Amino acid sequence: MVEFYFIRIIICWNSYEDLSRYALEKRIKERFNNLILMKVIQSYGVRDDDIQLLDGFESFIYEFDRDGKSYILRIGHDLRRSENLIRGEVDWINYLHRGGASVSKAILTIHGDLVVAVPDDRGGHFLATAFEKAKGKPATKEVWSEVLYERYGRLIGKMHSLTKDYSPSDPSWIRPQWDGPEMLDITGWLPDSESLVLQKYLDLKSHIDELPKNKDTFGLIHQDAHAGNFYVNEKGEITLFDFDDCTYSWFINDIAIVLFYIVMGQKDQSAFTGEFMTHFLKGYCQENQIETEWLVDIPLFLKLREIDLYAVIHRSFDVENIDHPWVAMYMENRKERIENEVPFVEFDFSSLY
Repeated sequence: MVEFYFIRIIICWNSYEDLSRYALEKRIKERFNNLILMKVIQSYGVRDDDIQLLDGFESFIYEFDRDGKSYILRIGHDLRRSENLIRGEVDWINYLHRGGASVSKAILTIHGDLVVAVPDDRGGHFLATAFEKAKGKPATKEVWSEVLYERYGRLIGKMHSLTKDYSPSDPSWIRPQWDGPEMLDITGWLPDSESLVLQKYLDLKSHIDELPKNKDTFGLIHQDAHAGNFYVNEKGEITLFDFDDCTYSWFINDIAIVLFYIVMGQKDQSAFTGEFMTHFLKGYCQENQIETEWLVDIPLFLKLREIDLYAVIHRSFDVENIDHPWVAMYMENRKERIENEVPFVEFDFSSLY
């Protein structure tokens, strides 16, 4: 099973924006004040003694109770995500929820809106959204099983099936493409000294760009559906949240990212990949069909995420003096592995046919 003692570190460092929080956090935090918070919580009909701070990187995360139910409040800034991008995120979340996918839906303010915009008096806005709190607890190693792998796959399959018929309620709310600058800027993140890694990325991107796009293969995906972004209840049911990185990409990319994070920490990654993917795909195919030929493209997207994370670390850290244990662990021999095109996981994905 996965070594979950570092999974919380992965949660903090897995996404592009989380790794660059030092640059964003100061600009955002210095604009935030109690008056802005009061305006936000009043929009949700919440008293200041009914809310508690949970976390705060580039967004401030709170929990509050209302009418006997628990909710999560996220307050971000348009320095990071525009209002239209956030509206696109919550529009898709609630579309999935209406379709029966187990996701934490966004809730309305007392004025009937899904997003609260509060001016920061510096020409920008804080943007707040609230969600039903997922039931259950984080997935610890005690709850992982073949049954949970299958349910995991079924949820991702359900989302992919539903998104085939999704269109934003407002055309201006459309989310970015997978290689848009809001999501991916490896050429800008890598220093000149990483020219070979950059070339490996450009070659990889050129290959990925040639993959077919159609309704059955390409659509809006979560892009970060690792174990830190869902809870499991006492019945073993999964509820997914944190759709901040959702983007238009190939469905197989979503599957590859799931595997990317869950396989790290395994002593025998190849054996685990075979076990996990067998049960994950069994669940996935109960909700959405995937042509078996796409399975051999999983290594492409594993390598994409590997290089992506490598580049972000270069952008956000002094790579010669890394003092964060998980980042140091990830970077060990990473340059050589990328330059020599060593597969992220040594596994014959055609065996999954």
